[in-house]
This record gives sequence, C-alpha cells and structure tokens, in this order.
Amino acid sequence: MKYLLFIIAFGLLAASCEKRDYDIHGQPDLSNHYYAGYIPNNNALTSVTRNQTTLLKFPVQFYSSYTRDYDAIAFYGPVTKNITNPAVLGQDYNIVDKNGNIIPSSNGIYSIIFPQAKYAMDTIYIKLLNSSITGTRRVEIQLMDNKTDKYEVDTFSTAYTRPIDIK
Repeated sequence: MKYLLFIIAFGLLAASCEKRDYDIHGQPDLSNHYYAGYIPNNNALTSVTRNQTTLLKFPVQFYSSYTRDYDAIAFYGPVTKNITNPAVLGQDYNIVDKNGNIIPSSNGIYSIIFPQAKYAMDTIYIKLLNSSITGTRRVEIQLMDNKTDKYEVDTFSTAYTRPIDIK
C-alpha cells in the first residue's frame, strides 16, 4: 500500500510541474543565435614540425537549425597574448585557403561565411613556412564572437581555440 501511495504521489508531483514551451519562434535573441566550434569539440594542442609541407586543416562546424535571408559570418584569428615564445605570422606560418594561397587581412581577423546561415562545415587552413628560428614556437587560432543587429555567432568554451606548437 505504501508503495502504491508513493507512486501516485510521485505521479501527481511530476504532472504538476510547470511546462515550458521552448519554441524559439518569437524570441529573436535565440532564433538568430548560432555557434561555431572546432571539430572535434575540444581545445586540443596540435604539435607539428616546422618543415611540414602539408597544410594544417582545422574543421569548423557552424550550428544552425534555420535557413535565413542573410549570410552568417564567423571570425577567427591568431592569438599570441601571454605566450612566451610566440609564432609569427608570415615568418612561422600563414593563414591560407585550401589551395595554399595567403588570405589577406589588415587587422589579423579572418572570416568564414556561412551562406543563408545554414548548418554547415568549413575549414581553416594553416601553412607552415619552415622558419629558421630555433625552438618551439606557439600560436593559438581562436574562433571569435560576432554580434550584429541581425544575429550572433558565438563560440563554445570547449572548442574555440587550436593551440599549435611549431617545433
């Protein structure tokens, strides 16, 4: 009898919980909030030799459930702040396209465009330059937030940076 009463009480308690509608339609802050993250979803260190000739490839997943009338842009760039022996852009490595052509940037920030803000994957490419500077040098290629009046591309704390040790 006690068990039956317990089950009934638990059932009534569960049924009386507040139901929430998590439909994001009508909540523009959420329906236009996207995420970009490295695949696999971690901030793992990549260790390479300076004379490597193949491009480093870092897949980036863009998370979206919608098709929009605008393109969403995710930003990324090299970061060396608080790194003791930083790698130098143009000396140790370059940020390039899939064909190895340098992608120009006047401010050190690069972009990936996701047409119509659709769920998609793209890749960041790094070319090592076989620098003659000795010692291990490091750079982090970090995904960055991009907040506009139409949307926000956010990052995951567990998948926003790719530290690279160039040996």
